[in-house]
Amino acid sequence: MTMTQDQDRSVCDDILDPARLSALAATLGLSGEAIRPFWHQIYFWNAQPGSDLGVDGHPKTGALIPDMGLPRRMWAGGRLRFHARPTLGQTARKSTTLLSANRKQGRTGALGLVTLHHEISQGGTLLVSEEQDLIYREADAKSGTPPRAATDETEARSHNFTTTELFRYSALTFNGHRIHYDRDYARNVEGYDGLVVHGPLLAQYLMIMAEDLLGGLSTFDFRATAPLLDHQSVTFCAKPVDGGLTLWARAEDGRQCMSATAS
Repeated sequence: MTMTQDQDRSVCDDILDPARLSALAATLGLSGEAIRPFWHQIYFWNAQPGSDLGVDGHPKTGALIPDMGLPRRMWAGGRLRFHARPTLGQTARKSTTLLSANRKQGRTGALGLVTLHHEISQGGTLLVSEEQDLIYREADAKSGTPPRAATDETEARSHNFTTTELFRYSALTFNGHRIHYDRDYARNVEGYDGLVVHGPLLAQYLMIMAEDLLGGLSTFDFRATAPLLDHQSVTFCAKPVDGGLTLWARAEDGRQCMSATAS
């Protein structure tokens, strides 16, 4: 894997190892032969030495993403377009550009709103295009009131995450964010009553559900609305709308953790 980065753009070339995809399938309890949407999350690692990581385990800001003085990072959502399937065992390229980075004052304090644009290509063919939304917050930021989830789904799948699944997903995506595996850090530093399930992992399950119901997936837009903790069960929900699907993740107490649309 090779990576270059400057203030405006980063480029990473990676060989799409089939063994890594099989490991993801095993983690999710799926067949190891199918290439499911969001596969690119387990490739193109941003592998930085420990000296270049923040206290939360993520790479420090200041290069592609500017430092806005807000240490707490969250994946807020994204918009994905799937164009073609990859060929495993061959090199692919991920190009990332910074679309916007703005600081504003929200109801729970200062917010840094960042949007990145990713393009995954192989042999000159565009495979996936993605806009990724990140939010940066103050160290002592308080959580807002989460929305209540709908209960009118026509399809539902329940799931209970384990610490093993969270660890394996962190390893596969090379995600060092300590809220996903360091219970003391999650509780004592960031104020969570448990380990936090990765936002992309929730989105991954919703994408698989959407692909199963639609027979394929062209677009997927999602927004994280509340954290899900490792000791809380979740129900992934879907219902048809306008030729596609609206989907959401509902925690056991009824709050909505994620909303999405798919076609």
